[in-house]
Amino acid sequence: MTPSRQVMAWAVHCYTGLGLPLAFVQVLALSQGRSGASVFFLAMWAACVVDSTDGTLARRVRVREVLPGFDGRKLDDIVDYLNFVFLPVLALPALGLLDPGLTWLAVVPLCASGYGFCQERAKTEESFVGFPSYWNVLVLYLYVLAVPPVVSASVVVGLSILVFVPIHYIYPSKAKLLRRTTLAFGSVWALMLIPLCLVPDAPWAPVVAWGSIPFPLYYLIVSVVHHVRNHRRETAVTT
Repeated sequence: MTPSRQVMAWAVHCYTGLGLPLAFVQVLALSQGRSGASVFFLAMWAACVVDSTDGTLARRVRVREVLPGFDGRKLDDIVDYLNFVFLPVLALPALGLLDPGLTWLAVVPLCASGYGFCQERAKTEESFVGFPSYWNVLVLYLYVLAVPPVVSASVVVGLSILVFVPIHYIYPSKAKLLRRTTLAFGSVWALMLIPLCLVPDAPWAPVVAWGSIPFPLYYLIVSVVHHVRNHRRETAVTT
């Protein structure tokens, strides 16, 4: 194996590992309560960008072939759980999204997603199976839209339950169904979230948030179609 390929492979792993210092920044921001919301959401957004692109880089460099002794998927799981589960859930009480008496509910998504991450079939070639721990996205919308704490608690519990329901949600960069449309639409959506992260308390922020809702709705609809197709395919194979 050439040294240049090894350097490239380690560079990809380091890129994935950027999620760890970004997680640390989020912790510091949350320690400041709502005054740190902007820094928290910006670091969270940056972590999403890293997570959305590191897999493509890893496949192009073929990191598993170049560095078989280093488990990049394990690193990715650690980073993902911190950035997309633990820290968003920590943000629920830290940003006042749950009533003080309901803070204990934050444990529910932590445990549910912990279970989800440990399932062998948590991911397939094209799908996330069960609610795919988009807690970071949820927290941003709950905050910007000033959702009442009781409603927030209900949503958190409901999505935690969906972790255990084996619905196939599309893996945007891998699912064949409408992949180009999903990636293009998702990129526009991600750009729309930047001003929300920069100034989440701005008076116009809820308008932008509502304007960005079409993509999550599109994602859910395409996932339902994808799930139905998978179910029919599996039924045909077994029969």
